[in-house]
Amino acid sequence: MKTVSLVILVLSTFTTGLIAGFFATYTNSVMPSLGRTDDRMFITTMQHINRVVLNPLFLLCFTGALVLTIAATILHFSGDARPALPWIIAATVLYAAMFLITMGINVPLNVKLEDAGDPARITDLAALRESFEAKWNVWNNVRTLTSMGAFGCLIWALVVHIRHTV
Repeated sequence: MKTVSLVILVLSTFTTGLIAGFFATYTNSVMPSLGRTDDRMFITTMQHINRVVLNPLFLLCFTGALVLTIAATILHFSGDARPALPWIIAATVLYAAMFLITMGINVPLNVKLEDAGDPARITDLAALRESFEAKWNVWNNVRTLTSMGAFGCLIWALVVHIRHTV
């Protein structure tokens, strides 16, 4: 059981780190770059990104990190690995918050942008962008911080796990 709990914790840390890096990339480069484009380019690019991002690898990491972190929590309730449990619980809470923000705020904004249709046919691109960009960016920053916090907690959980099981 020690090996299984360690493998699940490592996989949880890995997938959470990938997602934290994904959101950090948006916060630090993608959105600031798009922020410098005109309305048509901004909307067109975001529509394309939102279509492409929904791929099996992203979805596996995005949902897998949550499932694996919950599994790690369950596996660390007893035995030598229990001292890592508070860090894993903190990571689970942070990641779940990011997941809920994504599903409750960012995804609906993405859907609204997609539902607006072809940018060549949108009559008020500036209004559409204004209703999307600032709110999406604020909540993406929150997603970045919560997923990075979860990643940090899982890294520390690995340290604690190894200290108490080796």
